[in-house]
Amino acid sequence: MTKLRLGVNIDHVATIRNARGGAFPDPVRAAKLAAQAGADGITAHLREDRRHISDADIERLSREIDLPLNLEMAATDEMLAIALRHRPHAACIVPEKREERTTEGGIDAAGQHNRLAPLVRRLGEARIRVSLFVEADRRQLDAAKSLGAPVVELHTGAYCDSAGETREKHLAAIRDAAAYGASLGLEIHAGHGLSYDTVAPIAAIPEIRELNIGHFLVGEGIFVGLEASIKRMRQFMDEARK
Repeated sequence: MTKLRLGVNIDHVATIRNARGGAFPDPVRAAKLAAQAGADGITAHLREDRRHISDADIERLSREIDLPLNLEMAATDEMLAIALRHRPHAACIVPEKREERTTEGGIDAAGQHNRLAPLVRRLGEARIRVSLFVEADRRQLDAAKSLGAPVVELHTGAYCDSAGETREKHLAAIRDAAAYGASLGLEIHAGHGLSYDTVAPIAAIPEIRELNIGHFLVGEGIFVGLEASIKRMRQFMDEARK
């Protein structure tokens, strides 16, 4: 079975830094530690309100890390211009609400087709791998395919936040969406809210090629160190993949 890639999201290292201001802890240092710990890529979300990752962080990440950079971005002209300036390996288009604490769900690729089409096209022309962060819904996967996005990232938040039969229902939907999306020729990623307790069933889905995980790893890193938290997550993923 194909190795499952791990993208480490460093946003919340910046959240801790910004709580007090100043330069510490440094998200770029976290990215370098993640590389040492076995991450396959670095994810950073440059929000419109700059609540965690800053423009300077993106500049330094683009310059100082060797791993592929996945820039999470809203579907705005400002973010498109930033992506085209820095040319990250990938750009994942996500919905944004100013009042939300974290991304609350997938983007409506079907309902926002005309808004998303020029962004997907221009990113693709710049040879930036385009991903759409969507719910595990066939309608959204069909829309991603029609938009020409080569990748979708399935939202795992509802699965992680539930339990029992409800969690199994969400897991079944993710499995179905992964298989359906792959049948369309889409590359399937997944992420949001994954932890040691929830990652294995997602990692075991054969069509999923990459997981993006951040908040849990940064939180666990407070207690055991960031490298140790990432290495343990990598172990859970690899064991589930066998």
